[in-house]
Amino acid sequence: MNFVSVAGVRQALSGRGRLALLVLLSTFGATAWACTTPASVCERDGAGSFGLVRAGQPAAVIVEAGADPALRHVGRSFAADLERVSGRPAALRDNVQSAAAREVVLIGQLGRSPAVDGLLKSGKLKAADLKGQWEAFRQAVVDKPFPGVDRALVIVGSDRRGAVFGAYDLSARIGVSPWQWWADVPAARRADVFVTAGARDDRPGVKYRGIFINDEAPALSTWAGTKFGGTNAAFYEHVFELLLRMKANYLWPAMWPPRAFNADDPKNMVLADEMGIVMGTSHHEPLMRAHDEWARFKGKAWDYTKNAEQLREFWRGGIQRMMGRPDGSAFDSLVTIGMRGDGDEPMSEGTAIGLLEGIVKDQRQIIADVTKQPADKTPQMWALYKEVQDYYDKGMKVPDDVLLLFCDDNWGQIRRLPQPGAKRLGGYGIYYHFDYVGGPRNYKWLNTNQIEKTWQQMNLAHAHGADALWIVNVGDIKPMEYPISFFLDMAWQPERMTLAQLAAYPKDWATLTFGAAQAAEIADIVTRYSQYAARRKPELVDERSFALGTATADALPGGDFGRRVAEWEALEARVAHVKVTLRPEQRDAYFQLVEHPVLALANLYRLYYAVAWNRQLAKAGDPRANVFAERAEAAFARDQALSDQYHTIANGKWAGMMLQTHIGYTSWQQPDRNTMPAVQRVTGTAPDAAAVDQQLARGAAPLPSGTVVLEAPQFSRAVNGRGLTWAPIPNLGQSLGAVAALPQGRPATTLADGVRLEYDVELPSGGELNLAAVMVPTLDTRSAGGLRLAVGLDDLPPQELKLSLQPTPGAERRREERDWARAVIDNQFKLSARFADVKPGRHVVKVWRLDDNAVLQRLELGVEAPATP
Repeated sequence: MNFVSVAGVRQALSGRGRLALLVLLSTFGATAWACTTPASVCERDGAGSFGLVRAGQPAAVIVEAGADPALRHVGRSFAADLERVSGRPAALRDNVQSAAAREVVLIGQLGRSPAVDGLLKSGKLKAADLKGQWEAFRQAVVDKPFPGVDRALVIVGSDRRGAVFGAYDLSARIGVSPWQWWADVPAARRADVFVTAGARDDRPGVKYRGIFINDEAPALSTWAGTKFGGTNAAFYEHVFELLLRMKANYLWPAMWPPRAFNADDPKNMVLADEMGIVMGTSHHEPLMRAHDEWARFKGKAWDYTKNAEQLREFWRGGIQRMMGRPDGSAFDSLVTIGMRGDGDEPMSEGTAIGLLEGIVKDQRQIIADVTKQPADKTPQMWALYKEVQDYYDKGMKVPDDVLLLFCDDNWGQIRRLPQPGAKRLGGYGIYYHFDYVGGPRNYKWLNTNQIEKTWQQMNLAHAHGADALWIVNVGDIKPMEYPISFFLDMAWQPERMTLAQLAAYPKDWATLTFGAAQAAEIADIVTRYSQYAARRKPELVDERSFALGTATADALPGGDFGRRVAEWEALEARVAHVKVTLRPEQRDAYFQLVEHPVLALANLYRLYYAVAWNRQLAKAGDPRANVFAERAEAAFARDQALSDQYHTIANGKWAGMMLQTHIGYTSWQQPDRNTMPAVQRVTGTAPDAAAVDQQLARGAAPLPSGTVVLEAPQFSRAVNGRGLTWAPIPNLGQSLGAVAALPQGRPATTLADGVRLEYDVELPSGGELNLAAVMVPTLDTRSAGGLRLAVGLDDLPPQELKLSLQPTPGAERRREERDWARAVIDNQFKLSARFADVKPGRHVVKVWRLDDNAVLQRLELGVEAPATP
């Protein structure tokens, strides 16, 4: 059999795509010192290079006095970043005449910077082609730019955010992590940092890119209240800077009652606009009003059929407040329209299309009346969240200038997409989730998201043209640092995030965050953690989640549960090994980003593993149950100790951020507090703990004896066609990875097209063969009745299988709803086919691609011997 290893996949992906990543390293967060491309960062001087830091002295930074406030904010941040790298303060000046330096960094906006415009007019700088572009920037080394200045590094933006992104892009390239404040990531000191001669430019591929702070109690709300006095401007200044450092431009602010962004601190919106952030409100908060403001408004029913006048008055106030700039113009905003029920619930029992169309019409009239210009001049968005998608599916229309925001199922599977090539003036976008409160269970505590799954789904969205808005629900921000970085890096230029760049991303992220020495090992730890955590959300883990073996007098076979615990403990050992190699100033960041999530989730598995053994042994009257009772209690105490440790690092900077409850769930909603699972003690003398450890046998095979497993990436042959190429997606799913036919977004294929994978397999026995295709959960984004693929054995007729998961409850969808819940709990779903009278020996299993977005992670083959007469 011709198996393809994960290492082989990575090696295959390490050629030209990897080189392209290094050239575009600022987009994906890696720090390289290649010195080989125009305007690249280098540690050695060269012909025409600009000395950003020369012999420990940083260049002066110039942001002109009349510049937009967003540029003045980033000028201060960039000067501080130069000090972080060099160890010396960088001079910050407001005009070129006062620079008093031979080398200067000039940050300016095209058409609004006299210095930049002068360089354009003299021909020393070429940037006129940036005019009219959205958030584009150019970084260019210019010789003899001004009298008394030898050389300038000019960062020019097509607009104000373009200039901001150009500066923060350079910050990342010299080694300042976007998470320098939010995760205490220190920058490595450099005595010399140069920018090579020439110019480079960049621009976003997705227009609006942002995050939604949500489900923020009790963790972020407690922390922000203690540290800042609430979610006020002092708090949001750090949020805005984080977004801009990641080249994001859009925010849905924290909104769980009693929080209301605009009403709680009038400076919030002013500061957002000053720094360059586009503000919005969540999918169920129309016309710039927070949900909690309705209670403060003392309105009556949140029901347009009964209380339309009050609701219109309420919404009008939101738009009037949006018009808050000193000149009476609007703050930079993307306005949510539409309506859901009170408290993010369905608005009505049925699909009241006429009612909602009337609401949207009235809302747009309010926008026009208040802004004194046609409604289509104000950017607007309609979110097709949960039941609202039914309105869209059943034909509801909104004006073409309104951005349509498609949504996932709250668990990372996109529900609906436009047809590839579909055109809409307002465009299409995606609302995605890294955190959720709802069924089948909340998941809020730790990061449980695989970037590989995010890549597959957002690559699919981009292929369908959903590139006007990408926004992700990130809960408390922490501890979602890693997937947030990936989501926003990919949003900047989705086309650049190829499969090769996906494979390289973990190491590049680790290099920027912790340096090159341990980057490969940290990258693999983070990848393994993400995979293990994604198998089942920790809130869904308990003592019944995984199978144990049957205890005997001298053996405790761990079964599937033991195998998982062993994996976590091996990962803990790797975390500890890396930690001792890091500089002391890196330890706080390492604890937050790598160590704590591994230790906390490993401990949770040990807790429930001990409870599971305690229950089984106590039921049999076996006194070894007492050993596991003690271990469970110790693990419960360890969980609290890890949270306490998180709250004390960085001199208590993050006190309160790990308050989210996660032990003791009995329904979808979180418990009020962590509760120790009940354990039992048995009368009798138990062997000591060391003797019990000798009896534990972890790593037992979780599948029935005789089952043959074929990992999807280990295909023997791939038959491509119709412009499609089979490609492994390493690490996606439960083990080695998954396989998809790329590019995504292509039409269905037929059996006659022959786009298939083939697996050579040796069956040890004959009989009836059950072939299970284990799929990565995905949804039918076309509403075509499911996602099809076909499987076959040798030359037997292929059998069509259909993945039909449906997250919307309803009588006619009850089975699909149950299947969906099972799929998101297990993070996989099995489709089965049976083949009769299969002989032992060599066979070929075939898998045909029929529909896009059907992603295979492995095949399980089990043979049932014929019944004896």
